Amino acid sequence: MPASPEAPVDLPEPGPGGLTWRVLLRHAEDRLRAYGVASPGAEARWIVEEASGAEGADLLAVLDHTVRTAGAAAVQRMLTRRRAGEPLQYVLGHWAFRSLDLAVDARVLIPRPETEVVAGVAIDAVRAAVDRSSPSGAPVVAVDLGTGSGAIGLSIAVEVPGVEVWCTDRSADALAVAGANLAGLGYAATRVRLAVGSWFAALPEALRGRVAVAVSNPPYIADGETLDDVVDRWEPATALRSGPSGLESYAELAAEAPSWLARPGVLVVEIAPHQVEAVADLFSAAGAEVGGGEDLAGRARWVAARWTT
Repeated sequence: MPASPEAPVDLPEPGPGGLTWRVLLRHAEDRLRAYGVASPGAEARWIVEEASGAEGADLLAVLDHTVRTAGAAAVQRMLTRRRAGEPLQYVLGHWAFRSLDLAVDARVLIPRPETEVVAGVAIDAVRAAVDRSSPSGAPVVAVDLGTGSGAIGLSIAVEVPGVEVWCTDRSADALAVAGANLAGLGYAATRVRLAVGSWFAALPEALRGRVAVAVSNPPYIADGETLDDVVDRWEPATALRSGPSGLESYAELAAEAPSWLARPGVLVVEIAPHQVEAVADLFSAAGAEVGGGEDLAGRARWVAARWTT
């Protein structure tokens, strides 16, 4: 009889000298392959690295060490969660985004390579704004709208010295994750503020007309649109689905941005490839000059709207 989803995954029997990380690594790979995981070897290594606290060459040095009870239990918990289909990123509890290692869980979207490209576009826009600014003037303000884990906003803070960054989200749960990531940011964290609320409305009124760059990876999946089963089951629906058309978030941003952005001011948004023309039209109708670009796979992935007057 197959194990129930709640039952812990079995661990291998220890040998005469006890259970080693090498044996546990091989066992984890076998289990993950049986669960249909696409890259069982890579995932097994990530799981064992997380449980052992040893990465890369350090893991090779401890493979024949005996596994303590806590380490074996950690591998068991992670394998049990993967057997249930939970994404590896949530199982590990963190994931890389540009130069950051971000805490992530089911309260926020999993950081993706496509969004790293969007963050890069926003970072370039912020650097350009800093170059235009007066050294004796007010700091350049950048805003990450619907920040989730804080991936884009915190990347801006780390990669562009001196900029003032605001990260907003209507989900207090998401902001709690962003706050945990902010706490590990170091000195750059002193230039970041978190604010709960919807889009620009979360910002203090004093920032109206002062935002040099706004960036967002908003919900853009239409209500009736089919998602990958793992995404649909595990990631937060409020961060994925926008409404009947999938364009609702962009319409709200287009309506609010002109009064919040400085002149010149830029709004950069992530899009689904099929939305590029519709999103560009929304921003053009709001008085912006519009451009866009592709992700690393060559798919339309972002639109930038620039207001100059």
